[in-house]
Parts: sequence; C-alpha cells; structure tokens
Amino acid sequence: MLDDMITKRLRWRAHHRGTKEADRMIGGFFDRHVESWSPEDKALFEALLEEQDVDIMAWAIGTQEVPERFSGEMMTALQRLDYLPIDR
Repeated sequence: MLDDMITKRLRWRAHHRGTKEADRMIGGFFDRHVESWSPEDKALFEALLEEQDVDIMAWAIGTQEVPERFSGEMMTALQRLDYLPIDR
C-alpha cells in the first residue's frame, strides 16, 4: 500500500512539471520504466524530481554534465529518449 502511494505521488510529480516538454520527457520516462524500479530506484527518481526541469532536460540531451549523484543506469535510460513518442 505504501509503495502504491509513493508510485502515485511520483507519477503526478513526473507529469506535472510546468511545461509540456518537461511533462512529456520526465512523465514519459516514468511511465516507461516505473514497473521495473526497485524502492531505491524510486527514491533516486524522487530526488531527481527535486531538480530544475531545465537541468534534468539538459542532462537527458547531453548539453550539461550529469552530477555524480545522478550518474548511472537511470540517467543512461533517460538519455536514450526512446520512451518519447514522436508525433507525425
């Protein structure tokens, strides 16, 4: 039950960032990967959500160096951008 509450809170925060671009990038990443995350991964994602959207997006597209605390598998997956649908 606690995990469900945490997941719901993270989902809301991931999809309500303030800009459509951030909502799609961060929310899309959450939707694609949350089912495979451990409690530790969810805690890391929650810490990531405390950062500014412009920084998260810059780390994801490689225009800014990723802080050591966020380097790892989750950031590598975020940088793939394969979770974003392309409108045609």
